[in-house]
Amino acid sequence: MSHIAVEPRRGPTTRRARAPKEGGPSSGRRWVLPLLLTLVALIWLGPLLLALVNSFRDYAFTARNGYMSWGGFTLDNYKNAWEQADFGTHFTNSAIITVPAVLLTLFLSCCVAFVVARFSFKLNLALLGFFLAANLLPPQALLIPVYRMFRAIEVPFWVSDSGTLLNSFLGLILVNVAFQTGFCAFVLSNYMKALPRELYESAVIDGAGVLRQFITITLPLCRPALAALAVLETTWIYNEFFWATVLLQQGDKFPVTSSLNNLRGQFFTDNNLVAAASIIVAVPTLVIFFVLQRHFVAGLTLGATKG
Repeated sequence: MSHIAVEPRRGPTTRRARAPKEGGPSSGRRWVLPLLLTLVALIWLGPLLLALVNSFRDYAFTARNGYMSWGGFTLDNYKNAWEQADFGTHFTNSAIITVPAVLLTLFLSCCVAFVVARFSFKLNLALLGFFLAANLLPPQALLIPVYRMFRAIEVPFWVSDSGTLLNSFLGLILVNVAFQTGFCAFVLSNYMKALPRELYESAVIDGAGVLRQFITITLPLCRPALAALAVLETTWIYNEFFWATVLLQQGDKFPVTSSLNNLRGQFFTDNNLVAAASIIVAVPTLVIFFVLQRHFVAGLTLGATKG
């Protein structure tokens, strides 16, 4: 008797899985996004790299051969920029303005954000909107009223030589705090609302008051957000130019960004010298960013994985 081999019937569950094909339309697009990001980064960094290279070059060499040439390298631009712009005095002025302004802004923002996020009342959102309103108006629209107000407010002469808030570090600090508190309060209030309420309920059971909850619970948990805001606020206040030009009247009180005007000549401007001075001015913000980089990145990614 002959035996006939019968092939087993393949059901839907016994189908062979198809091996993934190599190549295909999707694999060809994998290099497109990295290429585009690289091009954008080069376009963004191009002027900065050009300024960095020319800051080490002699102006006479670039005047003969052009800025796209190579050679004529020197360190004299940095030495001359430091001396002509009087960076020693102006860096001190920037520190006197920036450090208190950033600390006061973050402290007041934490207080406002804690009240808005922790307590519910009728004027909750209105209070946050009031602090945020300062960021909605351009500074130029408030130039005349702020100038007249600062000229009318009298202060002791040990605070300002003019006897008013004009031409004083205190006036510039208050202006920066007023314009930056709203943004920081908005960011911190959204972050504080995401904190577990069980922490505060446990603190209340343990007998902790509102002030203790704010100091021992909220502030430590807000450290990444505060670090990110500290980097941003330091950069913004340090680079602020408009209000310093309006409210300060003596050259020896100008911050470091305003001192760059000292390098502008009457008939021509040494762009290599200005480039070297700009690199010097940018160093403090770069140092702060790299020191707080870990907390800054953590603050930017907070809530990225939350539904």
